[in-house]
This record gives sequence, C-alpha cells and structure tokens, in this order.
Amino acid sequence: MSTRELLSIEPVELKFAFELKKQISCSLQVSNKTENHVAFKMKTTNPKKYCVRPNSGIVLPRSTCDIIVTMQAQKEAPSDLQCKDKFLLQSVVASPGTTLKDITPEMFTKEEGRVVEECKLRVLYVSPPRPPSPVAEGSDEGSSPKTTAMENGNLNGSEVTGMFVDSHENSPEVHSLISKLTEEKAAAIQQGSKLRQELLLLRHDGNNNGGGVSIMFVIIIGLLGAVMGYLMKRT
Repeated sequence: MSTRELLSIEPVELKFAFELKKQISCSLQVSNKTENHVAFKMKTTNPKKYCVRPNSGIVLPRSTCDIIVTMQAQKEAPSDLQCKDKFLLQSVVASPGTTLKDITPEMFTKEEGRVVEECKLRVLYVSPPRPPSPVAEGSDEGSSPKTTAMENGNLNGSEVTGMFVDSHENSPEVHSLISKLTEEKAAAIQQGSKLRQELLLLRHDGNNNGGGVSIMFVIIIGLLGAVMGYLMKRT
C-alpha cells in the first residue's frame, strides 16, 4: 500500500490474470484520510489498451473510492508475460462542493503554490488460476456402494432378494394384485378338478353304452381345454 499525504492507494501494482482474446479487469482502492476534498485523475502510457472507470473524481474526506481498470482483449501474449505499461494517479486538494464536472486538466498542472501528488503504478501479468483437476476415472468418490456392487456382480443372493422384498412390501397395489391372482388360480384349479371328475364319469357311461361319444362329452372336453389354457397363461 502506498501512503501519501492526500490519498493512500491499495494495491500499488495492477495485476492482470492474462488470457488471450479475453477482457481482464483488476481493481484498486484510493482512501482519503484527510479532512479535505481530494480530486484525482488516472493516466496511462497505453490509453488504447485500457479502460479506467472512473478515470477521475472527487474523494470526500475520510472516504474511499474504488477504481476498475479493464484491459482490452489481446490477440498475442507478450514474451515471458512481461509488460512495460504504467499508470499515474494524480491527486490534488479541491474546494468543498467541487463536482466531477468541475475537474479540469489544469487542476493537475504543477504550479507555484499548488501541490500535486503523483503515484506510479506498475502493470503485472500473472498466469490465470488453473481449473480444478477432474476426478480420475474409476474413483469411488461420490459413487453409491450398492450401485457399484450390482455393476460388478458382487451382490449375493440374499442381498438382491432383500432389495426386491423391500420394494414389494412398500407397495399395497402389488399385494392386492398378488392376492387376486392367487384366488383366481385356486378357483381355476378347483374348476379343472371338477371337470376332470365329470369327464371320468362320462367315459364310464360311454363304455357302458357301447362306446358312443355324447355331445356333452365333447363340450366338457372343450371347456377343460379352455380352463387349462387360461390357467397356463396366468401362471
């Protein structure tokens, strides 16, 4: 930090994290530790390369002012990131009530009886911060132990069964569907058993009547086939 009689400046070096084809900004703060109004003006050796906001102004007594310096996008990088550009901050006591419109270049002209303070600021280029390293492939960080085990085929039968049982127990709709299918299966089995008994009786009656086949026998055979087909689909 540069401490002067009118304004203190922090920092005294303008550091830009240099990147090609990208505007880069840095900031500095000037502080007025006196009881006077202080006017300031920023100058640079390369005005086409930089934009300064504000490049002039009034700092009230016991107050501060932030200055933003923006470097225009550069197409080429200097060798070894060396920069010869410099800035000059001039400050002078101003009359109370002085506004930005009242600031003129003549205010910073060194004349007898007028004190103009000057502070030179260097420009430094620094390498931009490196992006964080990506997580290496195969890292277990942030992965789910259950998912990894399933993908690797390391879950035993009890673990897999436990996962599916928990899923079923948490679903009333699945319970209802299973109960309904079980009842329908039992009813179909009972009906099939009844039809088989009737078929045996019809066969016995047919043998007693000389081996003829009745229409009822054919109908029962068809019903039995339909019931067994339905039963096979449901199971």
